[in-house]
Amino acid sequence: MPITTLNIDNLLDTLEAAIRRQISERNLQNPLLIGIHSGGAWIARQIHQRLGLSEPLGMLDITFYRDDFSQIGMHPKVKTSQLPPHLEGRDIILIDDVFYTGRTIRAALNEIFDYGRPNQVVLAVLIERNGRQIPLQPDCYGIRIDLAGDQRIKLTGPDPLGIEIQSPQVVAA
Repeated sequence: MPITTLNIDNLLDTLEAAIRRQISERNLQNPLLIGIHSGGAWIARQIHQRLGLSEPLGMLDITFYRDDFSQIGMHPKVKTSQLPPHLEGRDIILIDDVFYTGRTIRAALNEIFDYGRPNQVVLAVLIERNGRQIPLQPDCYGIRIDLAGDQRIKLTGPDPLGIEIQSPQVVAA
């Protein structure tokens, strides 16, 4: 699909429908929706409102669970995770903005399991792109796209939400 056709509202509609299917098919009971800071949290707020869930929205900051400190250094703006104290036996819907290598999700799962062993986790992302490095993949997505290895997707927001596709020449400008 050409990148110029990305429309945030359409992607949110598609993602919401896919999540609703997963809730039904997997018989999720009172699911806890968790967004990964920052872009995933922005998407999670939108989806939480659309689904009308009674449980408060959870937020997750994976900074201390990352495996790339030697490459990127410590991120100076660490946010606190806001999760119930016990996730044992809970059905969870984990939301992120872009699924790329899978490493962010691996880190998020590590933190979630530190709070307890959930019954099941559904992974939902706004955009799934090529470049997976570990054996994880989303259950739900708004769109799946292929980009060149040097291109990046950046969610802008939170209000209004937008999507930027960055290429080296754009980044350097």
